[in-house]
Amino acid sequence: MTTQDKPIFVLMGVSGCGKSAVAKQVAYNLDASFLDGDFLHPKASILKMQNGTSLNDEDRMPWLNLISNAAFAMCNVNDVSIIICSALKRKYRDIIRGENKNIHFIYLKGSYDVIAKRLAKRKGHYQKSEMLQSQFDTLEEPTIHEKNVYTVNIEQPLTDVVNDTEQVIRSICNCE
Repeated sequence: MTTQDKPIFVLMGVSGCGKSAVAKQVAYNLDASFLDGDFLHPKASILKMQNGTSLNDEDRMPWLNLISNAAFAMCNVNDVSIIICSALKRKYRDIIRGENKNIHFIYLKGSYDVIAKRLAKRKGHYQKSEMLQSQFDTLEEPTIHEKNVYTVNIEQPLTDVVNDTEQVIRSICNCE
């Protein structure tokens, strides 16, 4: 399998949509490599979010480039890779795509009310629940004109979201 044949799946969506929970389980089930894109945020961005300030495009650019580079590195050593990243705007997704021709985005889609309830229960994350509205305001939902983007409805039990996500991945690659 060549590097360009090794798919990378970016689980995307607003904070609280379940990217981490879904990606960790899918990566385990499929024996795929996994990277939490949040680990690549520069310190200044993390401190900004901890203080309740949303990131702007300028803040996100170095982070998005790191994710694109990580995707390239991962596909050189792994048959299937999963990265989580909000990727809220099309231009963010395009930066992550970069020269990586094997990137697929899986949009974990849910309503504001469902995600707000989930965020209210979450502890220990620097993304504050008060910032959810700004995430929805920033979100440019993928359209049919965007290549290699798939949508999974998160308004169902986690096991079903995981199964639907795995089904998308299995339809693209020969992973067991």
